Amino acid sequence: MAEFDFSIVRDPEVFEQNRIAAHSDHVAYRTLEECYAGESSLRKILNGVWKFHYSVNPKSAPEDFFRRDFDASCWDRIRVPAHIQLEGYGCPQYVNTQYPWDGWEDVEPGEIPEEHNPVADYILDFTVPKAWEGQRVFLSFQGVESGFALWVNGEYVGYSEDSFDPAEFDLTEVLTEGENRLAVRVFRFTSGSWCEDQDFFRFSGIFRDVYLYTEPKIHIRDLKVVAQVSESLVRGKCKIDAEIVGEGQIECHLTGDDYAFHGDSEEVRTGFYKEVMEVTAPALWSAEKPNLYELIIILSDADGEIAEVVRTMIGFRRFELKDGLMLLNGKRIVFKGVNRHEFNMATGRVPDKKQLEKDLILMKQNNINAIRTSHYPNDPMLYELCDYYGLYLIAETNMETHGTWEAVGQERRAEDYIVPKDKEEWRPLLLDRVDSNYQRNKNHPSILIWSLGNEAYGGEVIYEMSRRFKELDRTRLVHYEGIFWDRSFPDTSDIESQMYTPVKEVEAFLRENPEKPFIMCE
Repeated sequence: MAEFDFSIVRDPEVFEQNRIAAHSDHVAYRTLEECYAGESSLRKILNGVWKFHYSVNPKSAPEDFFRRDFDASCWDRIRVPAHIQLEGYGCPQYVNTQYPWDGWEDVEPGEIPEEHNPVADYILDFTVPKAWEGQRVFLSFQGVESGFALWVNGEYVGYSEDSFDPAEFDLTEVLTEGENRLAVRVFRFTSGSWCEDQDFFRFSGIFRDVYLYTEPKIHIRDLKVVAQVSESLVRGKCKIDAEIVGEGQIECHLTGDDYAFHGDSEEVRTGFYKEVMEVTAPALWSAEKPNLYELIIILSDADGEIAEVVRTMIGFRRFELKDGLMLLNGKRIVFKGVNRHEFNMATGRVPDKKQLEKDLILMKQNNINAIRTSHYPNDPMLYELCDYYGLYLIAETNMETHGTWEAVGQERRAEDYIVPKDKEEWRPLLLDRVDSNYQRNKNHPSILIWSLGNEAYGGEVIYEMSRRFKELDRTRLVHYEGIFWDRSFPDTSDIESQMYTPVKEVEAFLRENPEKPFIMCE
């Protein structure tokens, strides 16, 4: 396997190496008992205390820390997940429209600061469960800010940028029997950081879950479930598309609201499995009545022994755009929503299920029915809880480049400074972020609208992001406020989205432009 080359950190066209393809966020369990207990023996959580070293910039970081025999006994210890700035290494930094390196170094788009770019090195020794012997083993990072390189047992495994989407790697070929060593180098700023200029506290480090998972003899690698409802709302159809690895039998069970479908066992092998279940008069999902159906998929190996169980909750709903209005289950829908950052005053953006649930209950108590995930994909638990409690989501992609076009608006820079605009070098990175947002979150009924990101102006690249969402998903709308500032590609957004516009001006705009629904997104 090739060695890590630091030059890729400053190259916008290289944002990953050896990362596996994005997929749905379903959890695989070994048995039905595990499934209902919510504890999977097919996963091993690596959260905890790791060895840690902090450097002020890449050139001062230890060169050979990833070697298997590297002596890290004198290193510090740090919690994972956590932001390093909240663990005593550097300071949290709040900036809005400027970039966090402004005033420190003169950096052009795509480049990275060389002097003021802290590096966080992590080491963890771990073992693989004996029950996984002979099976493929993967490593999942749910959130790392903002880019990282990975080694296992001294071997370079891969690289990833994109702070708010999972990065996963196949470790099968580099693992050994007994103890293994994981080494991670996290760069605070990468070329991808130019697309992460969100208005929030700037941190770095491994701030979401890290875990190993395995593929049993037969496994669902990706799952797509589309629950459709007829125009009359009296017929429902649940379409299942599953990417299968291995061979054996599959059976699907759908239950809910006095309805039960128990599919026959079918032979399957590596490839794509499809199933369609029809439901008469389905109980519809909405914010007022978030009715959910339980889908259980059971995979058995060639000997007939259960190898994997997948459980996902689905909601039948009909969301559409007619005559400039958004309709849910045939009725006009009005968003009474909020922008919500993932944030805890003590731990920053480290996920906290109790606080999240408290937030959502408080919203429901105050007649809030919608959330924009400003301005990045959230931890998976948000989408699951919004399905359950009934909150509509505008699911935002990880993109904001406010500092580039703000500088142009203030006449401090020429228009060519704007990222991404029409620049080809940013297209693959941002289309990848669309794919990551969609693939992980596609099965959640709470998501009505995909958002391309926030405050990144306009242009051809963002239009292509919109087209990608349209190719992937014809059941939802696409949102982007930035076309208010640059209307060169008006079809980028299905929605007229503005910020802070006075009510009289909103009314005047809609009288002259009734074609699209209007959302005041901030």
